[in-house]
Amino acid sequence: MTSGGTDAKKPPIVVLIHGAWHGAWCWSGVAAELDRRGIPSVAIDLPGHGSSLDEVTGLYGDAAVLEAWVRRSGRRVILVGHSYGGAVITQGATPDLDVAGLVYVAAFQLDTGESVLGFLGSAERRVVALAAAQAPGPTPDTLVLDPDSAVAALYGDADPAVARAAVQRLVPEATASFTETITHLAPDVAWRRVPSTYVLCRRDEAIHPDHQMVMAERAGTVVTLDADHSPFLTDPRTLADVIEGHWRSSAAAEPSSRTEEEPG
Repeated sequence: MTSGGTDAKKPPIVVLIHGAWHGAWCWSGVAAELDRRGIPSVAIDLPGHGSSLDEVTGLYGDAAVLEAWVRRSGRRVILVGHSYGGAVITQGATPDLDVAGLVYVAAFQLDTGESVLGFLGSAERRVVALAAAQAPGPTPDTLVLDPDSAVAALYGDADPAVARAAVQRLVPEATASFTETITHLAPDVAWRRVPSTYVLCRRDEAIHPDHQMVMAERAGTVVTLDADHSPFLTDPRTLADVIEGHWRSSAAAEPSSRTEEEPG
């Protein structure tokens, strides 16, 4: 048994965390692929997203939900975060949890004191379609996406019918998701402690590939996909390949080692 009370010999479960405006629904294709490989996974709805009836929160509320789920599960976990979900897995992976690894999918792999907007503000300016798609939400301190603009920003490679269905599931996002900062001190930031993989999407119109490259430098392994922002919809098999590779190797991986990979 580990110090956290989990069985180190039991394979970790993959916990899938969606990005802003999305829900657990977006991981269905990836979860099905992982099932076929015998890899256990669960996708969590953050507050106010998907089937959650709670009010939307921000980074701290979302991370608390993730942390609470891992504690209740009593399982070793590999945390997978897409886009804003990368900030959630970083903030939610407290040092006392049994986290075997982290996978950032076109995600914000933030450091101490950084927020989503803070990181973007400090990086070289780049233009992406997502910026023009955002609009004030129905309640104060929320943002929504224009459905037509969201297709180009998020689902450029998707079948048009699939993209139309996806944008109808998007919900308002709290602005605090983008302004609240990572609070863990540098030694306790999750990706500094455990193996991490960054999935960089070359044709992303939500988080510019140049910005992803900066954050990918923080990961132990970098995998590059010729994909849009949402490979969970447009290429779930390849994304499951990446997660499977991390799942099989994370326990033995050295966080300080770094390799470059490109799926064949």
